[in-house]
Amino acid sequence: MKIAIAYPPIDTGKGVPLLSQNRQFQWFNSPTYIYPVVPASAATLLKKNGYEVLWSDGIAEEKSYGEWLSEIKKEQPDVLVIETKTPVVKTHWKIIEDLKNNGNHGWNLVTVLIGDHVTALPQESMENSHVDFVITGGDYDFSLLSLCEHLSKGKELDAGIWYRSAGLIKNTGPFVLKGDLNKLPFIDRDLTKWYLYSEKNGNYKKLPGTYTMAGRDCWYHKCTFCSWPTIYPSFRARKPENLLDEIGILIDKYGVKEVMDDSGTFPAGQWLEEFCRGMIERGYNKRISIDCNMRFGALSPEQYGLMREAGFRLLLFGIESANPKTLERLNKGVTVETIVSSCKDARCAGLYPHITIMFGYPWEAYQDALNTLNLGKWLLKKGYAWTMQATVVIPYPGTPLFEECKAAGWLATTDWERYDMREAVMKTTMSSEQITNFVQTIYSTAFSPEFLLRRFLAIRDLDDIKYFIRAGGKVLGHIFDFRSRGN
Repeated sequence: MKIAIAYPPIDTGKGVPLLSQNRQFQWFNSPTYIYPVVPASAATLLKKNGYEVLWSDGIAEEKSYGEWLSEIKKEQPDVLVIETKTPVVKTHWKIIEDLKNNGNHGWNLVTVLIGDHVTALPQESMENSHVDFVITGGDYDFSLLSLCEHLSKGKELDAGIWYRSAGLIKNTGPFVLKGDLNKLPFIDRDLTKWYLYSEKNGNYKKLPGTYTMAGRDCWYHKCTFCSWPTIYPSFRARKPENLLDEIGILIDKYGVKEVMDDSGTFPAGQWLEEFCRGMIERGYNKRISIDCNMRFGALSPEQYGLMREAGFRLLLFGIESANPKTLERLNKGVTVETIVSSCKDARCAGLYPHITIMFGYPWEAYQDALNTLNLGKWLLKKGYAWTMQATVVIPYPGTPLFEECKAAGWLATTDWERYDMREAVMKTTMSSEQITNFVQTIYSTAFSPEFLLRRFLAIRDLDDIKYFIRAGGKVLGHIFDFRSRGN
C-alpha cells in the first residue's frame, strides 16, 4: 500500500499559504516553509511498518497545482492525506473532488483530512466533500498507522476517526491521546525532504535549520484563541535524552546549525534543566543553536542563564495584548509587568526574545490597541525584545474564543475562506483597515533608527550580517502581507 502525505499548492494569487506545522494561517508574500513535524513522524512510522510513503509538499517544492496533480496521478497512491486549516478547507474539498474524478480510470483513491479545523468540525467535511476519512486529534502518526492497518489488514480503527459506511457517516468516538512519544522512531528527514524547509524560515540565524518537538503541545494550553489545544488537550513530553539523541543525529548526519523546537511551550522545570545539562555535557551547545516557544514568568534568571550556556538563542513569547482585561479574558495567566521583566531577564542572560502580538479583539477600543502597539515598539526599540510577529486575531472553530464570539454575536462572517488574516472577521469598534494598519505600524518599527542601531551594534560575524539582511526582507514581506485589500 502506498500512502501520500500531501500539501497541494493553492494557486490564488494571494501568496504562499503558511499551512504546515502552524497554529495560525496566513498568506505570505515572502515564502516561509515550516517543517511539519508530526506529519513527518507519521510518514516515518508508516515506512517503518512496511508501507510505501510518498512525501508530496507541492507548496514547499514551489509547484503549480497542475504539476502537483500530475505527480499524484502518476504515482497513484492508495491513500492520500491532506493537512487542512480553516481558510483552505473548502479548497481542499475541491481538490478531493478533482482527485476522486480520477477514480473513473481505475484508480481507487482513499482520501483523508487531518488538522485542527476538521478536529473541531469533522462532520462538516464529511457532509460537504467526498473525503473518505477524517482523523481528529493531533497524533496523526499513531492514527494514520491505525487507519492503514485497518485498510490493509482489517484491524480495528483507533478512536477519533470519522468514516462512511453503507451511505452513512459514522465515527469511532472521541479521540484519545495515548501514544508514547518516546517509542516513536526518529523522523526520517530524507524521506520527508527536510531540506525544503531548511532555509526559508525567518527564525533561523544559522543555516541549515530544522524543527523538532519536545512535547505535544503546550503544558499551559489555556489560551482561549489557540487552536492547538483542540488537537492536544493534554501535554506529553519526550524524555530529555530522547530529544538530545535526535539533536545529535541532526548535527552529525545532516549538518544542522539551528533547531526550532515547536512544542507549544518548551518543557520547563527539572525537565529543562536536565536537557540543558545534557546539551552541555555532550558538547552540542558549541555546535548548534536552539530556539523554542516559552511562557512569560515560567523561568528564573538562573534558568535563562543555563539555557544560554546550553546553546539556546531565540525564545518566542506570546504577548498578544498590553491590556490587563484582555490578558485575563484570553486566560494568558500573565501581567504586563511579568512580560517586561521576563524579556529583560532573558536579554540579560544573552538570549533573544521574539514577541508575538495580535490586534482586533472585539472588546478592545482604539486606545487599547494603541497601548499594545506602544508596548511592542518600546520593547523592540529598547532591545528587550529582539524580533516580533504581529497578526490579526482570528477566532478559529473549536477555540473558546470562537464560542465566545458566537454567543456574543461578534462573528462578522462564517465564510471560512475569509479567516485568512487578510481582514478582521470579528465585529470591533475599529475598522478592518485600522486593525491591519496597527500590524503594519509595528513591523515598521524595524526600520526606526534606534532599532537599526541596536541591531547594527550587535553584529559580530558573517552569520549576523546574513541574518540581518534576511530579516529585513521578511519584515518588508510582512508589511505587504497586511496591506489593505478588498475581498
